Amino acid sequence: MKRPPPPMPETFAAPRRKRALSEEERVLWESVAKQIKPLRKKPRAAKAPSAAAVEELSIAGKSTGLLKPPPAARPAKTARPDKPPPAPPLAPLGRRERSQLSRGRKEIDARLDLHGMTQTRAHRALLSFLQRASGDGLTFVLVITGKGRAAGVEPGRGVLRRQVPEWLSLPEFRNLVVGFEEAHIGHGGEGALYVRIRRSRV
Repeated sequence: MKRPPPPMPETFAAPRRKRALSEEERVLWESVAKQIKPLRKKPRAAKAPSAAAVEELSIAGKSTGLLKPPPAARPAKTARPDKPPPAPPLAPLGRRERSQLSRGRKEIDARLDLHGMTQTRAHRALLSFLQRASGDGLTFVLVITGKGRAAGVEPGRGVLRRQVPEWLSLPEFRNLVVGFEEAHIGHGGEGALYVRIRRSRV
């Protein structure tokens, strides 16, 4: 049998010694090193969460109670000014009451003669008269407007016969008046009105 060859002796390579740079090499290296600029790392853009991740977060938040939807903003309540109650409607006098007034069986508590007044003065006088009558608890009053057919009547004054019924239908007067009817001929006929007063509430 052949014997295996003897192992080769291990050889160790001697470490290389660094050679010192010459003066020219050192100057050249320094000039090159000054011109070199370090590379800047670009900041990584934050990745937007995917739709699936957002959905998972919302489901997890709802199940744990951590994520709660913000409360809906409630519109501010605007203070509504208190509206006065509507004036009650007018009610015509009954036949029996009108008949009793015309025959004197019902007493007329007060009278107001607007004949010859201007519209402005008549309106003011009528409102003041009815306010006093309501405050005093009167029931029936007679308002004389005049027929407006007399010769020589100043223009604008003969219209009271038409204006007074219109005034009595206004809200400011309906709070004072229950109703009205044309008076009997003995109390002025077409030129006067029976007015039923609405008593004031204390």
